[in-house]
Amino acid sequence: MKTRSISPENFDGSAGGGARATDGTGADCARDLGPGWKISPSVDIKPGETFDLATIEGAGKISHIWITTHTDHWRTLLFRAYWDGADEPAIEVPYGDFFCNGWGVFAQVSSQVIAANPHGGFNSYWPMPFKDGAKLTIENTSTVSVRIYYQVTYEIGGDYANEGYLHAQWRRSNPTEYARPHVLVEGVEGSGHYVGTYIAWGVHSNGWWGEGEIKFYLDSDEAFPTIAGTGTEDYFGGAWNFDIPGSGYTEFSTPYLGMPQVIRPDGLYVSQQRFGLYRWHLADPIYFAEKLRVDIQALGWRSGWRYLPLRDDIASTSLFYLDRPTARRPKTPSADDLEIHLGGAPVPDLGASPQRWPGTN
Repeated sequence: MKTRSISPENFDGSAGGGARATDGTGADCARDLGPGWKISPSVDIKPGETFDLATIEGAGKISHIWITTHTDHWRTLLFRAYWDGADEPAIEVPYGDFFCNGWGVFAQVSSQVIAANPHGGFNSYWPMPFKDGAKLTIENTSTVSVRIYYQVTYEIGGDYANEGYLHAQWRRSNPTEYARPHVLVEGVEGSGHYVGTYIAWGVHSNGWWGEGEIKFYLDSDEAFPTIAGTGTEDYFGGAWNFDIPGSGYTEFSTPYLGMPQVIRPDGLYVSQQRFGLYRWHLADPIYFAEKLRVDIQALGWRSGWRYLPLRDDIASTSLFYLDRPTARRPKTPSADDLEIHLGGAPVPDLGASPQRWPGTN
C-alpha cells in the first residue's frame, strides 16, 4: 500500500507534488525564501462558495483529517463527503459538530476517533474507505470569507471491497416537539453498523434535562425498539446528572464517550446551559441487516414525581457504516437552521469576530 496526502501544498496528493506552489496565501510571507517555504498553507472560501478539499480517484481509505479555522465559522461551514462518484453526500454535517464542537466555543476532546486540540485543531481518525473515488468539500454558508488550513491523509493499494461506507447525518430540533422524541436517524435501508453519536444539547428550562431514553429500532422493529437506553447521561457513560457533589456538571473526555463541554450562563446574554456529548460505538457497534432508525427523548421532571417532556434545542450528528454509498438523509440545513448565538453580545453579529455591522459583510 501507499500513503498520500492532500493539502493546500499538494492539492491532488500526487507523488512528489508537495511544496511546489508559487502562489498562495503565504506567498508574500515567503517572498524572501521562494518555493518550498510555506507559500500555500491555507485557502480562502468566499461567501456562498463550495471548496473541494480533496478529490481522489480509484479505491482507497481516508485515515486522518486535520483542519482548522476561526471559531466563528464552526457552524457556518458544511462538511460533506461523497463516495464512488455518488451525486448525494454520505456525510453532510456542520464543520464544528463533526469534530464534537457544535457551539462555536472550543472544547478539548480526547477520544479514539475525534481529537479537538487547542485552539481549534480538529482531527478525525474515522476510517473512510471507498471503492471508486472520494470527494470531500466545504461549503461556506456565511456572509464573510473563511480561511481554512487542512490536510487529508489517505492510503491506496489495499483491498476495500468488503468495507462499508461512512455516513454522517445532522439533525436539529429547536425546540423539540412536545412529547415527541428527537430523531437521529430514520429511513436508512441496507446492512451496516451504527458507530457514533454527538449531540449539542441546549437546555431551555430549569431542572434536570437528561431523563430521556435513546432507542435503536433495528430491521423489523416498528412500534418498539430492540435497544432501549435508561437515560441520557447513562447512554453517554455518566451517572447521577454528571454532578460531582459540590462541583456541579463535570466535563470528561475518554476514548469512547464523554461530555467535554458545559457552557454555563453568564448572568446576561448567555442565558442558557449548553452541553456537548459524544458516544462512539467502536468496541460495541450496533449492527443492522435491513433498516435503521434511532431517536432520543428530551425528558425532565415536574411536580408529583412525574416526567416532564422538554422543549430543548438538540442538534445531533449520527455516524454509521453502510453497504452502499448513499442513504436517505434529511434536507440540507440552511444558514438559519445552523445558527447559534456567537459570543456574549445581545446581537450575534456584535459577538462575531470581527463584528459585523448592519449593511456590511
